[in-house]
Amino acid sequence: MTSRINARLDDDLARKVEELRKLTGKSASAIIKAALEAYYEAARASGDLQPKRALEQAGFIGCAEGEADLSTRYKELLTKTMSAKT
Repeated sequence: MTSRINARLDDDLARKVEELRKLTGKSASAIIKAALEAYYEAARASGDLQPKRALEQAGFIGCAEGEADLSTRYKELLTKTMSAKT
């Protein structure tokens, strides 16, 4: 299966694709596919595609405070909190 993608390139990028097309004899599609593959591999190698790293970079991990053992005692703590409200 293949997917079609339409992308807008500024004049500089369009010139670069055209130059590469002339130098290599490859189609614009082949050049863009190779660039995406290289970008993907570089991102994977650097860890940018790891969910934990993405959450850290977004500031999501470490943005809240709570009990250190919350993951193991959450039911007990939730029951205690709910009981205090009634």
